[in-house]
Amino acid sequence: MDIQEYEVRMEKSLENLKNEYASIRAGRANPHLLDKLRVNYYGAATPLQQVANVSVPEARMILIQPWESSLIKEIEKAILASDLGITPNNDGKAIRLVFPELTEDRRKELVKDVKKKGEGAKVAVRNIRRDANETFKKAGKASEISEDEQKQLEEKIQKVTDKYIDLVDKAVEEKSKEILTV
Repeated sequence: MDIQEYEVRMEKSLENLKNEYASIRAGRANPHLLDKLRVNYYGAATPLQQVANVSVPEARMILIQPWESSLIKEIEKAILASDLGITPNNDGKAIRLVFPELTEDRRKELVKDVKKKGEGAKVAVRNIRRDANETFKKAGKASEISEDEQKQLEEKIQKVTDKYIDLVDKAVEEKSKEILTV
């Protein structure tokens, strides 16, 4: 028996958390905020990055320059329909998203959200550990592995679980610090 597959699943849980954190605004403009945005491009929902150039010319501004000027209205619609909470400024050639400075209350709300997402990731990691332990117990009952091997596997999966819980805690701490930094 191998714990490799469970470690890969824990790694995916951590990556998922980091991707969610990339879409949380921390006062500075981050082009990853637009990663989930889809634009209607000739009837197909297309990722924004495939139809426009996205750049950050200033700390609190994202500049979106579509390849075709006819897409400006569609991009505006997608931004307004999203949960970004920002009104796009359109000059006919490009769209500017100006991010206001975060208030203290909003920062605290974001930190709570970050911690909640972190707890979700920890639960996912612990569920993977539980799945692994159940698999080891079934193998032990079916006499596929000895009791000693089962104990060793359970200890190994616990060490891996502890490692990923620590990594999740570090990610939560880093993102919280980033949000609270004015």
